[in-house]
Amino acid sequence: MSGGGQQRVAVVTGGASGIGLGVARRLAADGHAVAVLDRDGTAAKDAATSIGAAGGRAIGVEVDVADRTAVEVSYDAVRAELGPIGIVVTCAGIESFDKVTDIAPEVWDRVLAVNLTGTFTCLQLAVPDMVDAGWGRMVTISSSSAQSGAKRMAHYVASKGGVISLTKAFALELAKYGITVNTIPPALVDTPMARQAEVAGDVPAVEQLAGAIPLRRAGTPDDIAGACSFLCSDDAAYVTGQVIGVNGGLYL
Repeated sequence: MSGGGQQRVAVVTGGASGIGLGVARRLAADGHAVAVLDRDGTAAKDAATSIGAAGGRAIGVEVDVADRTAVEVSYDAVRAELGPIGIVVTCAGIESFDKVTDIAPEVWDRVLAVNLTGTFTCLQLAVPDMVDAGWGRMVTISSSSAQSGAKRMAHYVASKGGVISLTKAFALELAKYGITVNTIPPALVDTPMARQAEVAGDVPAVEQLAGAIPLRRAGTPDDIAGACSFLCSDDAAYVTGQVIGVNGGLYL
C-alpha cells in the first residue's frame, strides 16, 4: 500500500471519467479511501459505487471546482465521511477550440476558472489537513500543450501553463511540512473528452493523432494513474516541484 502502509484520504477532482476515473480507481486499489469529485454528481456516485464493488472505499460528490464555496462544502463532506485529506489529485478540466481572435471573454474566464483557479482552490483548501499530519501529496494534471503550445487553444494552454507554475510555487512553500507537489502533463490520452473533440471535428481521430507519438499509441487513463500512484506514495517522498511527462515521447 502507498503512504507507508497507512490508508490516506484522497480527493480526485474530475474523478468520474477519463484520467480522473483512472486515477481514482488506482488510488483505491492502492488502499486509499477516495472521494470522487465531479460536476456530474450522478457519474461521481456511479464511479464511487464501482470502486466499492471492486473492494475499495469511495464516495461520490457533486461539485464545480470553479465554485469555491461549493469546494469548501464538498471538502467538509469528505472530512466528515472519510477523514482528513492527505492526497489531492486535480484532474478536473475543460477545453475549448477557438482562434486567438475569436476567444470570447466569458470563454476565457470559464477555462481559467476551472483549469487554473479551480486547481488552486482544491489544493489550497487541503493544506491545513496535510500540515496537521506532517504529510501530504498533491498531483496536478496539466498538459503537454502547455509546454509546446497549441493552435486554437490559447486559453487552454495558458490555463495549463499556469498549473505547471502553480505546482512549483506550492512545492516550494509546502516542502517544509512534508507535503510534495508535482504535475503530470499528459499528451494524447484516449478519454471521453478527447473523443468528444474528435466527434466535434475539433481534432483529427485519436488513432490518427497516435501516429505522431513515438510509442505509436494514445495514452490511457491507466498510464497516467500509474505515475500518479507513485507520486502519491512514500516512495516519492524526495520528489517535489517536478514536471513528470507521461506522453509516449511526444514532448521531450
